[in-house]
Amino acid sequence: MKIAVFRINGERYIGAVSDDGGSVTALDFPRELAAAGALTAVEWLAEGRALPARIGSSYRWDQVEHEAPLPAQRRNLFCVGRNYHAHAKELRDSVFKDNDANPESWPIVFTKVPQTVVGPWDDVRLPVGVSDKIDYEAELAVVIGKGGRNISRAEAMSHVIGYTVVNDVTARDVQMRHQQWDLGKSFDTFCPMGPWLVTADALDGQKTRVRCWVNGELRQDGNTEDLIFDIPTLIETCSRGITLYPGDVIATGTPAGVGQGLNPPRFLKHGDVVRVEIDGIGHIENRFV
Repeated sequence: MKIAVFRINGERYIGAVSDDGGSVTALDFPRELAAAGALTAVEWLAEGRALPARIGSSYRWDQVEHEAPLPAQRRNLFCVGRNYHAHAKELRDSVFKDNDANPESWPIVFTKVPQTVVGPWDDVRLPVGVSDKIDYEAELAVVIGKGGRNISRAEAMSHVIGYTVVNDVTARDVQMRHQQWDLGKSFDTFCPMGPWLVTADALDGQKTRVRCWVNGELRQDGNTEDLIFDIPTLIETCSRGITLYPGDVIATGTPAGVGQGLNPPRFLKHGDVVRVEIDGIGHIENRFV
């Protein structure tokens, strides 16, 4: 099932998207619950409750205003760095040079603040005067359903409610200057998300393709089968001593091909368009301004 968040005449709805992605129908959630976006649907499903019935007419997907499926994050997003071997290699002399030389010891985990999240087609704002080394990172994001603490690797996938697409936009100079990455990852609008949430019964997130284009040029092309730390390991790691809640997001890392890793590096500038696509979910596309 694809669960989307959209607006009609300024009012937010939670909706079910058709299998072909061409239309969306609102679900009969009270207006006050729709304000939380798909988090409401995630919480209902995590509790074992059926989603409400579809109401009214279907809308063509291109007729509605699209929002991120989780536009109202209750807290920071969990994110994982250096989680594809080729990406670890391409940045070993820059971003990762001060990190553990063995990339398979422990995952690098950082966060992005909630204000980074924007919709699947929204503009991303370049922080002029703060950084001129803005980079893209195409990623599969895992959405937690059933919460918990100290979740075992064996039980981890039962806590996944679904998946979505994110672009973990990064200010490389700020990231490296501060060593801890939160500031360089957390500028406003630095996490486009969408176009919807695909439930875990409809996608195997451990075997899917992740790609990214900049102005139509394919830059990244990877598969989640190549993750250094797989999804169950990431959930086990992030939940050690930390309670995960329904709607928490874990971005799983990016494949090789980021701008910082090119020779010479190629950073994003005004007017650039970045498209991130994941097989079985769909794509997002954002202009940098």
